[in-house]
Amino acid sequence: PPQAAISSFAGLSRGRKAALSALGLLAAGGGGLALALRSALGAGELEMHPPSFPWSHGGALAALDHGRYRDGGTGARGASAGSRGRGEPRRGARAVEVVDGPDENGEMFTRPGKISDYFPKPYPNAEAARAANNGALPPDLSYIINARHGGEDYVFSLLTSYCDPPAGVTVREGLHYNPYFPGQAIGMAPPIYNEILEFDDGTPATMSQIAKDVCTFLRWAAEPEHDHRKRMGLKMLMISGLLISLVYYMKRHKWSVLKSRKMVYRPPK
Repeated sequence: PPQAAISSFAGLSRGRKAALSALGLLAAGGGGLALALRSALGAGELEMHPPSFPWSHGGALAALDHGRYRDGGTGARGASAGSRGRGEPRRGARAVEVVDGPDENGEMFTRPGKISDYFPKPYPNAEAARAANNGALPPDLSYIINARHGGEDYVFSLLTSYCDPPAGVTVREGLHYNPYFPGQAIGMAPPIYNEILEFDDGTPATMSQIAKDVCTFLRWAAEPEHDHRKRMGLKMLMISGLLISLVYYMKRHKWSVLKSRKMVYRPPK
């Protein structure tokens, strides 16, 4: 039977073969397109996926913009008014009073913040946080960039995409519509606006600029070793290049005698 099928296809005219081939290509392309659309936007969840933004630290050898993530620390304090997270860069950390202790007398005391400290919690406990945010517990922002699919792209899109719900969509009172949040209804109010703060270097404090700086800061908060890791990777690549060349030369030198050896059989006389 397989031979018969093959012979029947071979017996078709050139036009029919071309038509069948084109039909197969169209079917494969349609299946691939349907799979791509399904992965980009699920019909059951109707969840938008963030676009890919050209972050300055996204390259394999690119470092974080230290000036921007320092300013992002200031913006993050405002953007995370209902959230908990790690400490900001050293310049602003000293301005925060942190409760520490106990001391030698067994009492708690306050001291200037350090770069390794966590943000002071805006709420005394989880129940108070839920009560202030319509029953939603604010997430810990320490590793939010690594914990969310899309990383900085997702957080940037979330911070800048608050809008009115489209026609036919109703949002419960106390929630806000955001197309990038799962379910599109988020308990956190819009955390940033235009000119909500001022930058020391005179950069216009637009919503997108503040969101960009906040995302850069959160990347640093999730990976303080970001720049060091990339420097070590570059050094490893350079050393590996030298070692691979040396190992290849040694291999050729050691095995050249065996690989070029010629064995000749001489039968006994």
